[in-house]
Amino acid sequence: MKATRYIKGDRVIWIVVIILAVISLLAVYSSSQSLAYSSANSTFYYLIKQIVILFIGFMALFLSHMVPYRYYSKLSQILLYVVVLLLIFTLIAGRDVNSARRSINIPGFGITMQPSDFAKIILIMYVARILSIKQDSLNNFKETFLPLMAWVGIVSFLILPANFSTAALLFFTAMTLMFIGRIPVKFLLLILAGFALAVFLFIQALSVLNIDGRAGTWERRIENFRNKDNESVKNYQINRAKVAIVNGGLIGKGPGNSLQKEKLPQANSDFIYAIIIEEYGIIGGIVVLFLYMYILFRTALMVRKSVRTFPAMLAMGLSLLIVFQALINMGVAVSLLPVTGQPLPFISSGGSSVVFTSIAIGVILSVSWGIEEDQNNLADLETKSDNGE
Repeated sequence: MKATRYIKGDRVIWIVVIILAVISLLAVYSSSQSLAYSSANSTFYYLIKQIVILFIGFMALFLSHMVPYRYYSKLSQILLYVVVLLLIFTLIAGRDVNSARRSINIPGFGITMQPSDFAKIILIMYVARILSIKQDSLNNFKETFLPLMAWVGIVSFLILPANFSTAALLFFTAMTLMFIGRIPVKFLLLILAGFALAVFLFIQALSVLNIDGRAGTWERRIENFRNKDNESVKNYQINRAKVAIVNGGLIGKGPGNSLQKEKLPQANSDFIYAIIIEEYGIIGGIVVLFLYMYILFRTALMVRKSVRTFPAMLAMGLSLLIVFQALINMGVAVSLLPVTGQPLPFISSGGSSVVFTSIAIGVILSVSWGIEEDQNNLADLETKSDNGE
């Protein structure tokens, strides 16, 4: 019995994911050697850790891709309530790191998990579900749009206190999916106008108040991005990343030859893209960008073939989530965006981010083979109809 029998879905996406995993191992090992030696007296510590995390990620990907996509619609209803409870628990009793409660300990395993990573997938599933079952009432503001935005607002609001960038990423991904799902633009513009006003008032409030905690962190990040010439720690990160990118040039300094990995904080996570460019050049950076965009492209191709709304919206929403996060990480590395702390999906060193990104890709692959089955079933029905059966 061939092992490939159990590998379903778009083979090209499988290949892209494997390439991303290889890039992850090379980049994490190169960027974390000194940190690994100083913290664990072994240069292989973070490499081994990443291998284990990627193995768990591939197991999660395999299991999620074996589940028929239709089950995710019903699961999203139940898991959405679980997500809300997890986020509330995290805000109350989560691990406090730098005045932010983002993660919780998993008893008995000695590991932590960020419920926001789980929340992103479940909310997108739920939005896809509502867009599919409310096709006849998408223009109804009260019946369809308000209840849907209520859930988007609740989940985003619960993530916001500890992780503004993740909340914003999830909010705009949901809005983009609703636009693709044919929610009236006037509804979306109304929400965006309200969001823009809220952000403006928030920034103005930060500028006149002396605020500590996460709000103070947001204020400093905004101010640092406005004034890139000051010598803050965050600007030090950005400046080191710029040096790494310049050093990389067109073809890079070669694997393991980065100079900035010794000086750049979070070189194996938040700023790993800068290290990739330094070692593999602008060409390497473009290749990584292309791999993410190609996942989106392949998803768009499968969506065009779909005869059902839910799988189309589900796959598109999850691929947008992955690509938007990748673009944010890259934008920070090249100083187009303020420092956010968003990892590069499937490449940055990390735990729950890699696992839940793997689950998202697994669901996309589930949609891929599910759409193929739908098409085959439809073709069989048409054949029987033509034959008078």
